[in-house]
Amino acid sequence: MPRSATSSAPASGGLQSLLASREIVITCGSGGVGKTTVAASIAAMAAAQLGGKVLVLTVDPARRLATALGLEQFGNVETRVPDELFADAGVSPRGELWAAMLDTKESWDELVRAHAPDATTRDTILANPLYRNITGKFVQSHDYIAMERLYEIHRSGRYDLIVVDTPPTRNAIDFLEAPERMADFFSSRLLRWLITPARSRLVNVASKPFYTIADRILGSQFLTDIAEFFVLFQSMYDGFVERAEAVTRTLSDRRTSFVVVSTLEDGPVREAEFFITELLRRDLNLGAVVLNKVLPEWLTDEAAGEVAAHLVREHDALAQTLTTDDADGMGDPAQVSRVLREVGQSYLDYRVVATREREQAVELASHAGFVVAAPYLDHDIADLTGLLALGQRIW
Repeated sequence: MPRSATSSAPASGGLQSLLASREIVITCGSGGVGKTTVAASIAAMAAAQLGGKVLVLTVDPARRLATALGLEQFGNVETRVPDELFADAGVSPRGELWAAMLDTKESWDELVRAHAPDATTRDTILANPLYRNITGKFVQSHDYIAMERLYEIHRSGRYDLIVVDTPPTRNAIDFLEAPERMADFFSSRLLRWLITPARSRLVNVASKPFYTIADRILGSQFLTDIAEFFVLFQSMYDGFVERAEAVTRTLSDRRTSFVVVSTLEDGPVREAEFFITELLRRDLNLGAVVLNKVLPEWLTDEAAGEVAAHLVREHDALAQTLTTDDADGMGDPAQVSRVLREVGQSYLDYRVVATREREQAVELASHAGFVVAAPYLDHDIADLTGLLALGQRIW
């Protein structure tokens, strides 16, 4: 997989060309559209067809990805998907597929160890009760640490391609903005207010009643823990801001692309359009739109539509002909007539939906490099064989 590729234009050869020329592909979409499955399937196809080391990193708390990849242990440390699972699917991969799921607490601990100015500060932060209790909620830390984790893995150079499965769409906007918000927080007036008591032994007369009441309600150590926590965190300000800026640059780099995943239902389409608009406004690279659970194209066939319309119009006459000429006794003409009419009408109804889907796809394609469609399946994808089969359909 060519890490030296520099093209920032949308790939013209489909997902295969897009993934071959990128180092990071971030999949986004609203909940329930199959985003996790699509992310895993394109990562599996990249490992099988393009070679190199491919990592699929999920920051969605759901554990569906582990099940589909056949992994019992699945967490912050990257785990290789066994080649035996590819063999079971009848595939001999050219590369390696790895998987990881963000562990927010563990990732924060690693970040503190990396940025703390000294061992004493590091150990004090990690032992601070407030840090231990709110790490998973602090300033949308899940979004920020996900970006940090992505940046760290990419910077390590261990993988030729990283496919990221993000939280649902509007949370994915938080995911994009998290580095800037974190940097802003560390220079905010609120933070300076919180750390003032710890930096001075003098508490003015006006603030004494507040701290007295707070101590009664929250416990005598609560404000001390808050002040200590933020004083120590501010000691890492320069490191956080520097990394936040580096993460933002990584997102806008020509080697990073976004893939928006959606179904063609009204709600998910609106979410997809919203996210596409946000990507374009931020001048981020929109590589492709993947439309999942799409009705088959043959439903829009003109000749088939005419046959279905004929069944609806002439169901009585056709039923009479079929039952009269039937030596085996097809059955009651009225019943046959009803079946013919329902079959024809059902096809026409689905044809209306399929035609509307095609129109929506064309509209979405005007914003993206290209649009690919994944078919509607009557079963869940639960293993690597299913992921690769889906990947073949959209590759």
